[in-house]
Amino acid sequence: MDCLRAAVPACLLWGLVLSGCVRSVPSPAEAGGEISVWEDRRSLADGRLVDLAVRGSEPERVRALRALARIQEPSTLDAVLAGLGAAEAPVRDEAAFAVGVLALSWEPLTDAEKARMTEALLAAEAAEKNEAVRRTLLESLGKLATPGAVKRLTERLSDGHSGVPGQAAVALGVAARRGASLAEVPLERAAELLQSHQPEAFRYGGAYLLASAKRPEALGLLRRCLGDEAPDVRAQCAKGIGDVGGPEDAAVVGRLLGDKVPRVSAEAARSLAKLAARCSGDCTPLDELLALSPRAGSVAKGDSAAGHALLALAQQGLPEAGSGVLVALRRALQEAVPVAASEVAKGDLMNLDCRLAAALDRQMGALDEVLRCGGGQVPEVRRLALGLREVAQSRGKGGASGAVQYLSHPDARVRLAALEAVAARPVPEAAAPVRALLGGDDLVVAASAASTAGKLKDAEALPGVRALAERVPEEPDMAAPVGEGLVALAGKDAEPVLRTWLTHPHANVRRVAAESLTELTGQPVRAPHVELPENARRSEPAPAGSTLTFRTSKGDFTVALDAEAPLTSGNLVTLARKGYFRGITFHRVVPDFVAQGGDPRGDGEGGPGYSIRCEMTRRPYRRGVLGMALSGKDTGGSQFFFTHSPQPYLDGRYTAFGEVTRGMDVVDRLLEGDTILDVEVSP
Repeated sequence: MDCLRAAVPACLLWGLVLSGCVRSVPSPAEAGGEISVWEDRRSLADGRLVDLAVRGSEPERVRALRALARIQEPSTLDAVLAGLGAAEAPVRDEAAFAVGVLALSWEPLTDAEKARMTEALLAAEAAEKNEAVRRTLLESLGKLATPGAVKRLTERLSDGHSGVPGQAAVALGVAARRGASLAEVPLERAAELLQSHQPEAFRYGGAYLLASAKRPEALGLLRRCLGDEAPDVRAQCAKGIGDVGGPEDAAVVGRLLGDKVPRVSAEAARSLAKLAARCSGDCTPLDELLALSPRAGSVAKGDSAAGHALLALAQQGLPEAGSGVLVALRRALQEAVPVAASEVAKGDLMNLDCRLAAALDRQMGALDEVLRCGGGQVPEVRRLALGLREVAQSRGKGGASGAVQYLSHPDARVRLAALEAVAARPVPEAAAPVRALLGGDDLVVAASAASTAGKLKDAEALPGVRALAERVPEEPDMAAPVGEGLVALAGKDAEPVLRTWLTHPHANVRRVAAESLTELTGQPVRAPHVELPENARRSEPAPAGSTLTFRTSKGDFTVALDAEAPLTSGNLVTLARKGYFRGITFHRVVPDFVAQGGDPRGDGEGGPGYSIRCEMTRRPYRRGVLGMALSGKDTGGSQFFFTHSPQPYLDGRYTAFGEVTRGMDVVDRLLEGDTILDVEVSP
């Protein structure tokens, strides 16, 4: 039956009815268990999975379409598109979702594939009578983000059906985040959505559209919606002004620095920092930011959520003219330490102090303030790594000569951050010490050194990079940086090695190979579909109704795990029962976005030593959702994140597998470096 596997599109175009190209479909009972196994092995089962998606019973088709979405194999596109015309609404709905997930494929789709998907979605949406299915179709049009999709979504802004305009507005915002132009979208429709009598979902859609469009003519509307009663609407409007406004908007945005909702005040601080970058002469945004000084006193009293605005400002950074603001805020933090209500509060103050110190070092392009920040409360390794990563963003400040000495630091996290600084601002004297790191024991550092050697154009590093490339089949996480270094140094001679990666079982290795070969050859290269071996590692599903209680230095919160992602949930349950998360920190907190943890290294590059497959679910990324952090397709491990606010553009891209049910205020209080004391599983 090789015909179906090798020629799925041709068979489907003829309705999958030719007797020589169709194999028998398993019974419903047999199929239910088999589909889960096929999905986890990324197997098309010699065409049987496609058969079920097209010819099975309603439950079989729905389950098979979900599996095809998760496998993300473009050759199955015909089977997915066929589901859009099914008689049963659940099948059409699942097919619409699957098209959206395929649109987000980690491996780029061809223009022809995008055109076919656009045509099919537009036809299905025009004919669809079921409101739930229609919403899914609109979501998928946003993910596809083609001109045809944008045109239809723009038309739907004026649709009279319940919920459609708000959904279309959000989908347009997602399309913009995916690179689509919204230049032709009439902003007056967003104005109608933002009217106070509209439901919050409509108002949020209007705000999300305006913020994502990044059009200066939206300024008047953005200013007006800063006073909306919904915090997520206010935050989006503040964000939009930061992208398209000017220093004259500082006063109106500055009022939100006093907002009672931390994510709103954080967004205001971030936007003021963006506006300050556009100042010439007197700078009102900088004056407004000085109003953050009292936040130090609130943090000292234990209100760590008050520190989100300071953290957002530090992460965004200020122009050199804003150094006085950063110094003043640091002084306020340091003066609050003696009255700190607890050691945790004192640690928060000093971690924020080092964050602001690193922002000062970014302005100058060299380590200085982080060398003596934190009042003895912040470990040297954290200070150096933080400062080096900020220095890496100081483009235009000359080379990173000061970072070279840290390439030999005893801690791998510092060496990795130093590599980042050198890669961003190469200097010749870094070549030899970078070369020395290629043979080190820490493979994360070694792989980063390969990429950095490529940026340094160090031909002497090529043998070391080739040696690392030979290890990629056994160490798939190294593929992206090692591949980058290999292409930069070997050029066309890298092609034979990359060709061998094209058939690797790990999807991300194949993706890196295909992208690298496309760059080298100037012709589009797509990796073949490869299923995992039968003995591939497989997580045990989480028991039904499982919850995780995170006990942290800021308090406890509970998460209900999603039955639609049993293996992803089961992976976290297994790690938690082993005590894996004890002592691990939330290494990344981006206010009004996510709090991320689960990395034993603490620098965002660690994991459990294996990867798990993605299990895309229908759970949207609203506030408080638990997601799996990824660096490519099927690269999950132990790192997870919690959303502070709705993040529609993450839907269908990262596995959403749970939601906070108790203690969201604790998640809001998390700052970088907060410790997970334990994660308890129930039942």
